[in-house]
Amino acid sequence: SAQSAGVPHTQSSRELWTILLGRSALREPAQIEEELDRNWERLLQGLCYYKTPSSSAAEKLKADKGVAQPLKDFGLRISKLLGLDQQQSVQILQCYLQEDYRGTRNTLKDVLQDERPSQALLLKIADYYYEERVCHLRCVLLLLTYFQDERHPYRVEYSNCVNKLEKDLVNNYQKQFETLFKAESPTWETHGNLMTERQVSRWFLQCLREQSLLLEILFLYYAYFEMGPGDLLSFTKMFKEQGFGLRQTNRHLVDKSMDALVDRIGYFSCLILVEGMDIDFLHKCALEDRTEQHQFSNTPEMDQMLLTFGDIPHHGPVLLAWVLLRHTLSPDESSPVIRRIGNTSLQLGVFQYLTTMLQGLGGTGNNCTASTARMCIYGLLSFVITSFEEETLGSQQHLINAACEVLSAPSLAELFWETKPTMGLGMILDSAMGMFPHKTGMLLQLLTALLSDKSTAKKVYIFLDKMSFYTEVYKTKPNDVISRDDETLWRRQAPKLLYPLGLGQTNLRMPQGVLGQVAVGDQGYVVRWDYSYSAWILFTCEIEMLLHVVSTADVILHCERVKPILDLVHKMISTDWTVSDCLLPLTSRIYMLLQRLTSVINPPVDVIASCANCLIVLAARMPGKVWSSLHHTGFLPFASSPLTNMAQSISAEGMKAGNYGNLLVLIEQPRGEYAVTIAFLRLVTTLVKGQLGSTQDKGLIPCVLLVLKEMLPTYHKWRYNTHGVRERIGEYLHKSMDWCHILTFLYLSPSTPTLQSLCIYSLANTEAGQAVVNIMGVGVDTIDVVLAAQPSSGGSEGPGQILIQTVKLAFSVTNNVIRLKPPSSAVSPLEQALTQHGGHGSNLIAVLAKYIYHKHDPALPRLAIQLLKRLATVAPMSVYACLGGDAAAIRDAFLTRLQSRTEDMRIKVMILEFLTVAVETQPGLIELFLNLEVKDGAEGSKEFLLGEWSCLQVVLDLIDSRQQGKYWCPPLLHRAALAFLHALWQDRRDSAISVLRTKERFWENLTTPLFGTLPAPSDITEPCVLETCAFVMKIIGLEIYYVVSGSLERSLKDALQKFSSGRRYEYWSQYVKSLVVHVAETEEEEGVHSFSETQMVISAWRMLLILSTSHSDVMQLKEDSARLKLFMDVLDGTKAALLVPMSVPCLRLGSMMATLLLILLKQWRRFVVVATAPDVLAPLSLILESVLQADQQLMESTKAKVFSALISALQIQGLNGGEISQLPQLLLCVCETVQDEALALIDSTRHAAQVRDIPDDKDSMETDAVRSFQKDQRDGVCVLALHLAKELCRADEDGEHWVLVMRKIPALHSILSALELSLRSKQNLYFTEAALHLLLTLARTPQGAAAVAGAGVIQSICLPLLSVYEVPSNGASQGFSRKSQDAPCWPGVYRLSMSLMEILLKTLRYNFINEALDFVGVHQERILQCLNAVRTVQSLVCLDEADHTVGFLLQLSSFCKEWQFHLPHLLRDVQINLCYLCQTCTYLLHSRNMLHHYLQAKNGEALPSGPRAQRDPQTPSKAAAEGGGGEREEAEQKALLAVQCSLLKILSKTLATLQHFTPDCCQIILDQCMDLAEYRTLFVLSFTTSAFDADVAPSFGTLLATINVALSMLGEVVEKKEPASLSVASLASSEETQALKSLLMFTMENCFYVLISQAVRCLKDPSIAPRDKQRLKQELGSELVIPSVLISSVLSRHFRRGAPSSPASSLLPSPQPPGAKASHEGQEPFIQLVQAFVRHIQR
Repeated sequence: SAQSAGVPHTQSSRELWTILLGRSALREPAQIEEELDRNWERLLQGLCYYKTPSSSAAEKLKADKGVAQPLKDFGLRISKLLGLDQQQSVQILQCYLQEDYRGTRNTLKDVLQDERPSQALLLKIADYYYEERVCHLRCVLLLLTYFQDERHPYRVEYSNCVNKLEKDLVNNYQKQFETLFKAESPTWETHGNLMTERQVSRWFLQCLREQSLLLEILFLYYAYFEMGPGDLLSFTKMFKEQGFGLRQTNRHLVDKSMDALVDRIGYFSCLILVEGMDIDFLHKCALEDRTEQHQFSNTPEMDQMLLTFGDIPHHGPVLLAWVLLRHTLSPDESSPVIRRIGNTSLQLGVFQYLTTMLQGLGGTGNNCTASTARMCIYGLLSFVITSFEEETLGSQQHLINAACEVLSAPSLAELFWETKPTMGLGMILDSAMGMFPHKTGMLLQLLTALLSDKSTAKKVYIFLDKMSFYTEVYKTKPNDVISRDDETLWRRQAPKLLYPLGLGQTNLRMPQGVLGQVAVGDQGYVVRWDYSYSAWILFTCEIEMLLHVVSTADVILHCERVKPILDLVHKMISTDWTVSDCLLPLTSRIYMLLQRLTSVINPPVDVIASCANCLIVLAARMPGKVWSSLHHTGFLPFASSPLTNMAQSISAEGMKAGNYGNLLVLIEQPRGEYAVTIAFLRLVTTLVKGQLGSTQDKGLIPCVLLVLKEMLPTYHKWRYNTHGVRERIGEYLHKSMDWCHILTFLYLSPSTPTLQSLCIYSLANTEAGQAVVNIMGVGVDTIDVVLAAQPSSGGSEGPGQILIQTVKLAFSVTNNVIRLKPPSSAVSPLEQALTQHGGHGSNLIAVLAKYIYHKHDPALPRLAIQLLKRLATVAPMSVYACLGGDAAAIRDAFLTRLQSRTEDMRIKVMILEFLTVAVETQPGLIELFLNLEVKDGAEGSKEFLLGEWSCLQVVLDLIDSRQQGKYWCPPLLHRAALAFLHALWQDRRDSAISVLRTKERFWENLTTPLFGTLPAPSDITEPCVLETCAFVMKIIGLEIYYVVSGSLERSLKDALQKFSSGRRYEYWSQYVKSLVVHVAETEEEEGVHSFSETQMVISAWRMLLILSTSHSDVMQLKEDSARLKLFMDVLDGTKAALLVPMSVPCLRLGSMMATLLLILLKQWRRFVVVATAPDVLAPLSLILESVLQADQQLMESTKAKVFSALISALQIQGLNGGEISQLPQLLLCVCETVQDEALALIDSTRHAAQVRDIPDDKDSMETDAVRSFQKDQRDGVCVLALHLAKELCRADEDGEHWVLVMRKIPALHSILSALELSLRSKQNLYFTEAALHLLLTLARTPQGAAAVAGAGVIQSICLPLLSVYEVPSNGASQGFSRKSQDAPCWPGVYRLSMSLMEILLKTLRYNFINEALDFVGVHQERILQCLNAVRTVQSLVCLDEADHTVGFLLQLSSFCKEWQFHLPHLLRDVQINLCYLCQTCTYLLHSRNMLHHYLQAKNGEALPSGPRAQRDPQTPSKAAAEGGGGEREEAEQKALLAVQCSLLKILSKTLATLQHFTPDCCQIILDQCMDLAEYRTLFVLSFTTSAFDADVAPSFGTLLATINVALSMLGEVVEKKEPASLSVASLASSEETQALKSLLMFTMENCFYVLISQAVRCLKDPSIAPRDKQRLKQELGSELVIPSVLISSVLSRHFRRGAPSSPASSLLPSPQPPGAKASHEGQEPFIQLVQAFVRHIQR
């Protein structure tokens, strides 16, 4: 079960081996030591640890209560099959179930009971058991390999353990070896009927493998410890008996596949004996003349035994070593025996055998066994060559081959150069040099082997540079030499050029008089000239010669001479690059050589491969030069026409395969050997790596295409001679395919295809991709089979490792192709191949998931999961469905690895990352992993429990605060666990969240990271700690946001309380600030290594703070001082980030911080106001200046935020009062911005207009483009800058600052131009509104108004404004919108324009009258319609426009004479309409019910729909209805009140305007000769009450009604009683009541005034009949007495309460009527006026 996953019942050997290798989570030396202490005795026992079955073990097992009965029964079957102790059989079963079982625990019961599945399981467990035994031995091998290696991290621990094992180890292992090779093969009688022939063969293979490992361990042991004579004798006897592995007891079972293992057994047997003879010590004794000290001085038994040797090759080295031993220790006694034994060893081909053996043991990369073997043989060879004449040792070539193989071990080459040239292998070098340059091959082969590092490279270079002999062979004596009589010395008579090359070419010249020693041999005269020269020049001449003879029959002979030269050059420059300059004459000729050799009929493949290998090394250092030279050789594929586009590249049209392509098809594929292909792939890879971004990459496209189109899809079908080449080519192909890693090409230009996009396209859409898919589809089983078949001891090389490497590369390539593929709607063939559902679980997703079972290389499952993660994100498929029936088993495997404490941490992190992605994209899969069970299984119950195999259990363990810091929970893993939890919260997985929430200590564990102290930002070594904290904050934020505060878990509330009381808000605020400051400081130097983590923390912190503004009670952030500290930290952080305007990371952080700053400024106004306002503006203005300098694209949104923050700050400042010192600077910045933005807006608007004017273009794409181009947004920079300018102008009361700024920057003109364009095109609504608001603010001061008028405001607004509204032809009301009043709209723009005209006229008076008359003339239709419309539309919008219109007319009415002069008809129309408006308003105010009805019937929008009553289930519906009705009624009352106030304002302004159109009261009463013709009669002589009818003309009755309505309202206001016509109860504050009283007084005052003036005018008018005049007097006399008395009584009460007198100048900008001087004592002046008038008419 999952619970036992921590540590199984016993630790498996494989797990121990993984730990000792350092591939597990246990990486500390102390942990390794602990493991070794616990297991050293087990290692000492070796294979004896696995015991045979016994009755006592069976009894113990039977008695063990901890094991389930089915497991016991099955354990007995295992015991029978494997011949293994019953208890250990159960342990093996448990380990197998833990590590390798591929089913689920639920299916196990059925498998154990069912016959066929259980047999399959038995055989799998047998394989597992064999693997366990091998791992057991590998552990010991590992210890012996590294216990003296100073570079190994665990050397000390290994060494201590080896010291414990010491001598007993050998005895045990030797016995085990004997047991194994004498063991009888199992049969079905003894081991059950599963022991078939195939199983027996499998058993024997295991037996050989264990023998080989045991001998390898013994060999390594004796490499470090001495072997006594007795041991040597017993080993010799044992090996002789066993025939060095060839006389196995079961040799009848050996088949071809086991040959390699049998050979290894022979090799190690031989090496153990040679090592045991201690030749190194013997050599030392011989040099120091103390041979008697050697322990083998008297061993007749060995002599006797070795005389019988000689029938198998493995005996050769043993005999050779023994010859040396006897020859050195007792040269006289046994020379015939020595000679006999020596000859036998030479007849066995001892030197060829040594070469074969060392090659068979493998390379020396990090294969310790192979290196140790070479050390052993090095000693043997050195001593043999020193002791015996070289001629007696057989062929020199064999000797040199063996020497070269030996010298490939690390450090032996250095050792060689340190010894004297007259000793050991130095003598071989000397003799090889003796035949140079007649025979070049052997010397060069030896020198190539002697090159191992820079120091040896220098020595080889100097050695060849200073040659002192030149050996030649002559068949007959030449003419140009003189010789002694005995022909032993020759002398040159004339100088001689040594190579027949043309003049001026490099050559060697032997001068006259050179002496040469002559030896006569089989070949003729061998002459060794005493002539000094440099062999490097000679090599150059050799290459020149080859170039000369390339098309003749001599070419093959010359190639044989040149190939070793090229190999030496290759090794030379790859070992020490500094020598390359000296080798230029050689390397520069390689290109020509390549060109000539590839174009001959039968090209020498090996020489071409050597040339290419040299170029690879050169290309790594100077790719450009190599490429330009290679380009001309015709070797690489090329394009015959220039490449222009991707399609042409993909089709490979016009591309030639080059000489290489021909070579591949004509020579290499038929032969099945691919040296040139491997070199070509490496060369192209190197060139591509080196070419990054340079223009030559176009030239490489044909090479890449050849690989993608011709090689990758077919390479697995080619013919091969040697095993392993296919994997190597596959690996190189994938290395070259892995260009996606290397090619982070910057696109050169969009028109030429780059290599990266070419590779991605080919892999995604052609067969090349399918080839990669096939490689990934190899599957975990195939890899296991290949690994199991390797004879070597599980080192780092072999077919299995190469296969793993190739699959890993395929993963990386696919991952990168999917990551970098340009997004498209079509699914590419690659993605299709990856995600298609195959039958029988054969689809690739399932194959990828099953790599989780791979145990050898932890990177393989990790990369597989990474690819799964990528696919789960991008591909539209269900991983769960792809896994089919294996889903649960794979889930178990994932969780087992996730739970294991020794598992490699990176795999665990990757699994969690995969699950994190799956939460969002793979619902089925994540349900499988969450494994939640419904509690009690009740239907409809929604309570969940964790299932046994739920990933949540593991995640909960990982976040447990008690586990933190333990080796199995490093910070990265903790972070991954929290990322997974965060994904659950973000995706709202309620079932999982509900289980987690209520888990004990969940919130406490989760919040722990927030209470820790983090390292300073500059000291952060593990940035993932920051992410951990960020995830915690985000989870808390999501929980608080989604869960009602009352339902939050108690423990979470406690944690938040603790967070608040522990001053953690202040700590984190300070820390986040320091992070931002750190980024800002380090960005200038080298950039920040943990930027994304920093960004995450800031984002999470921002979320928490924003939440705290609305959930302060839950989050316990209530103290004002704390909030103030937090706000100031945010401000400082924003400032720090945004003051580095050139850095993109800082601007990103600054933008995030600015958002937070803005929200806090708005939400926490009252805390910020306290005393900090002066501090806010200074940093904000600095930030603004910096932001305005930064890159525009990035800063658009940040600018907007800074502007908004400044507006808020200025408004707060307005509340505080006080001087603003930054005003001039801010104004300058803002005006510059406004200027730029306005000009940009003009451009974009014009562009949009042009695009719209293109005829018949119905393509929607165009309009999309325009949308993105247009900049007008409500929160755009332009609009906000205008608002900020408005606030600044408001703050600058006397206008001195902005006048100076406007002189510098012509912003007004730009604004007006943009405004005009916007109005004409009816675009940029937000801009237009904001601009008008700014102009309105400016127009309030005389300076400002003059500037606005001077800038041509009337030209910008007057005519363009016409396009904003359409004047309907058929009746007024349709022109008026019923939209809500606050939303920005074009009618609003019109109203604002009207206000602007009003204020300009009010401020500038006569200076603006002409413009005002122009305006009223242009818009007269709309003005008259608006005055009329009040009767039909009472929406607030319509009333608002009427209000603005009448306000403007009120200002204009002061200039009656000018108006009369310019626009007499309009004046008359306006006067009539105003009278009608007065009548309408009075009627609507008088008849409240009528108004209510109108509002309900016509404009439902005027009533904001009140919040619906939430019906409580308990209350009866009637009560609910009443309650709901009450709320609705209240809403209707409010709407009604708003309309009434609006009507009252319009009425008061209308009367004030009419007052200007009627004669002055005093003047008309007192002045007898006044010209009445100047003033028209406005009201009809009638006294009926006003009617709501357009046909009834306004009359004196209208005015009287107005007075009465106003009076009754005033009475209500003063009395505060429940009103009849006005809901005063809804008037909230006393200020509103006060304003209303003033308004009513103002209305009555003006009404009386107009009434009196008009009445006197009628009385004086001669055209009116006297009877009518008399009626007028009577009516007015009676009608005016009552109101004046009433007013007096109301006002006396009114003034007792201390109210101001009329007019309401604060509300209405109208001049006081001259007759009304305010007096507080006695009566209001206008009452006195009325009473005087009444007395006047009654006389």
